[in-house]
This record gives sequence, C-alpha cells and structure tokens, in this order.
Amino acid sequence: MANTGIFHHIGTFLLFAATILLLITTISSPVVNDIAILKVKINDNSAITFGTFGYCTTSSSGDDCTGKHIGYNPALVMEGIDNTDFSRASMDTSKALTRVMILHPIACGVSFIAFLLALGSGFCGAIAAAMVSVIAWIITIVVMITDFVLFGIIKRHVNNDGSGSNAYFTTAMWTLLVAMLCLFLGTILVLLTCCSSRMHRQNKPTKHAESGYANGTTTTRRHFWQRRTRY
Repeated sequence: MANTGIFHHIGTFLLFAATILLLITTISSPVVNDIAILKVKINDNSAITFGTFGYCTTSSSGDDCTGKHIGYNPALVMEGIDNTDFSRASMDTSKALTRVMILHPIACGVSFIAFLLALGSGFCGAIAAAMVSVIAWIITIVVMITDFVLFGIIKRHVNNDGSGSNAYFTTAMWTLLVAMLCLFLGTILVLLTCCSSRMHRQNKPTKHAESGYANGTTTTRRHFWQRRTRY
C-alpha cells in the first residue's frame, strides 16, 4: 500500500503470522499427533493429547487417535483412562465447550482474508482489512477463553486427583494466545497507518499552491518584444 510506510507492512506481516499460528492450533491432535492444546502424561509412560477435532493416546505400542469431528468429551476420556473423578456439571460443561472449537478454523480463515485485503492498495482496502481483522480478533478471543475454561477444568481435575498424572497446556494453546496478540497489534497498525496516509494526502499542498499562486492559476513569461507598452 502506497504512502503508509514500514508500519503498514509490519501490520500486514502480523496478520499473516496470526493466520499461520491459528492454522497450527487448528491442525492439532488428532490431525497432527504431536501438536496439542492440552497434554496429559500418565504414570504408565503413556500420554493423551487433546486437540481441536479429537484426541490421541500415545504409548509404547504406538499412537491411537480418534476420528476428526466437531465436539467430544475429554472428561469422559480421562475418567475412562485415568479414573479421574469429574462431577456431572464439569463433564457436561467440558463436552459442550468442545463444540466451540470449530471457531479455530473460522478465525484462521477470517484472519487470512484480512491479510489478503491488507496486501491490496488503497484506503478502502486497508479499512476493510482492519475491519475483518477485528472480527478475526474477536473470534480468537472467544475461542481462546473457551479453551482455557474447557481444558482448565480437565487440567485441574487431573492434577488434583492424586493419581500422579500431570496435565499441562502445550503448543496449540500458546500459538492461539500469540495469534490473538498478533491480530490485536496488526489491526492497530493497519488502521493507524491507513488513517495517517489519508490525512497526509488531505494536507498535502497542491502544485499550484506550491508555486505561490493563491488563485491556482499560472502565467507564462513573455519576451520583451511581446510586452505591450503603455504609450
């Protein structure tokens, strides 16, 4: 985008970075086994990785992953594998909140659209990019809060049940958090540089004003023999 400087390009890069980070969260377990939002290490040297569309169990005999689908019950999984005790309310809440994780790929797609708009030139394109990135940021905020509440319930119960298993947030959660920050900063930079460019164009003196003519007209210099005398 012309006349916006380095800050607009930084903002555009942040939108692209947010898209990649949200993509990493989206393809977490079971799509990519080693990427997880929450990982639980169990005493028998096995582990469970929870992701956007399901989970995987890892043991010495190999990996076993669920199919990719919207919504699952992580509390029921931990109750069956590690005998973790959950209340009915905690189990129902965690199951319901997993359906909100469909917002991961939606936020990724909206962020990518904002990035493409920011690449275009012109004031309208930059304004559109800022508006779309605000939407992506709001979606990311909602799903990030949902993830922290959902897997916070699982993490607290696993770590407090005395079984010796250890649950902790891992890669996909932190990429989601950083994506939210990138969207926030990218939106501000794109919007501010766009507005400053608009103000710069409005305040830029015209060619005629720079020439020193108040009425905006120009005159041509005539040779001495072309000048009409007063006598």
